[in-house]
Amino acid sequence: MAHEHESDVEDDFVEAEFTEDIYVTDLGLTWLASRWEVLEEFYREHFPSRAVDPGPVTVWLMLADSSVDQFDRSKAAQLGQDVQRLLRSPLPDETIRTVWLAATHGILDPHEHGMTARTWLRRIEEAWLARVHQDDPAFAPPPPQPVVDEELRRAVIQVIHTVAEPLRLASEQPPYGVPVTGLVPALERVVTEACADLGYRLFLRAVKAYFVPVPADGETYGRFVALGERFGYPYWVVREGLNDRRTD
Repeated sequence: MAHEHESDVEDDFVEAEFTEDIYVTDLGLTWLASRWEVLEEFYREHFPSRAVDPGPVTVWLMLADSSVDQFDRSKAAQLGQDVQRLLRSPLPDETIRTVWLAATHGILDPHEHGMTARTWLRRIEEAWLARVHQDDPAFAPPPPQPVVDEELRRAVIQVIHTVAEPLRLASEQPPYGVPVTGLVPALERVVTEACADLGYRLFLRAVKAYFVPVPADGETYGRFVALGERFGYPYWVVREGLNDRRTD
């Protein structure tokens, strides 16, 4: 019976087919990064008094914990998948820090809190796992399944290049948050050295964080959407929050 239970758990936590839920607007590590937009709301809900402010690191770890309650089991497991895709990659720590900063509009810099980017990812994973183990103490995360298909990698790089210069300028000269340099090369490295799927979602999150306009030609927007469909994302993962300049 124990063997059957373990098999059932593994089936529940394999990488999800996300297309069944059109209300999902992001997932995994990029869902967590998107929470920078609702931090004030989260503070008001959980810490109405400034006197009990636990600090930004604790709050972000609480957000990681909350992913287990926000999604079904398979979608919640994507956070652990994404973290391991980066941790097991050969990417330099500064590359991981760069894409995290951009995805969060420079709101939380691990360096400012005495951590490397990899240390920060491990803390995220620990918070997520601790919450999972409340429901299933025997759960062991499955190995990461990065998308390494060369054709998909090229497709993501091509889409990144469609807005590379405005994205560079926006991330280097933000109205607030830590400025980010070298973002486009960092995203390319995630795509080619870690995972095309995660690289594309980190790119989308950065484009949305800095409200970078998608060219109004219609074709570029279509490429954004088509690539999301190839990865099997829910309908709104690409579309929600995208600065689409089409007039039709």
